[in-house]
Amino acid sequence: MSETEIHPSAVIAPGAELGAGVKIGPFCVVGPQVRLNDGAVLKSHVVVSGDTTIGAETEIFPFASIGEVPQDLKFRGEDVRLEIGARNRIREYVTMNPGTEGGGGVTVIGDDGLFMAGAHVAHDCKLGNRVILVNNASVAGHCVLEDDVIVGGLSGVHQWVRIGRGAMIGAVTMVTADVIPYGLVQGPRGHLDGLNLVGLKRRGASRADIIALRNLLADLGQGSFRETARSRSENEVTAMERDILEFILGPSDRSFLAPRPA
Repeated sequence: MSETEIHPSAVIAPGAELGAGVKIGPFCVVGPQVRLNDGAVLKSHVVVSGDTTIGAETEIFPFASIGEVPQDLKFRGEDVRLEIGARNRIREYVTMNPGTEGGGGVTVIGDDGLFMAGAHVAHDCKLGNRVILVNNASVAGHCVLEDDVIVGGLSGVHQWVRIGRGAMIGAVTMVTADVIPYGLVQGPRGHLDGLNLVGLKRRGASRADIIALRNLLADLGQGSFRETARSRSENEVTAMERDILEFILGPSDRSFLAPRPA
């Protein structure tokens, strides 16, 4: 691990905790409750504030604002946190907010994510590992994005929405309801447009897996997602089918994005 490097123009508040090999570039500002773990990098002009933890080897690019107070009118200055995992790349002008008292008090970002320029993660969100938010994608408060989710550029995710593992949201899409694992959603008002075949192939899904998922998707399109999921879960299913069924039967007050009517 290399030595810690802090540019003379950076402002590091007393109380901030810096791990081994941290690099802080010109004109960065680091607040008193911030923890930067080993090898974290702030390029330049980065602001990290609040009770915020940055994981090891996470790299934050210029003009990002991380850990500033939530954009929620109900926020009254309560003690809240932002926890960011390891090896994330957080690009220019990204904003990430901590939680609120009404949402559990913590926003969590997993490991190995890519947050492209202008992306936003709001209060009380829970993002898994290897999540990608493309340029100017915005995730509203209380959302859950599971592992390997991709949200396309200029897309928005409505508050309280869940997006299942391996799902892909196309560019310029508004997501207003839950998205099943491995689903593909696109359109100005997003609808379920089949499976994320590219993502499935990248993760090594077999032809048999994909056929089984297609058959499940066809069954789901015939009626209530939850009723169909309860019925199908009583039978023997593949691991990927189980991911979808458990997601549908999981806790949520929202409906699901469904295929466009024929």
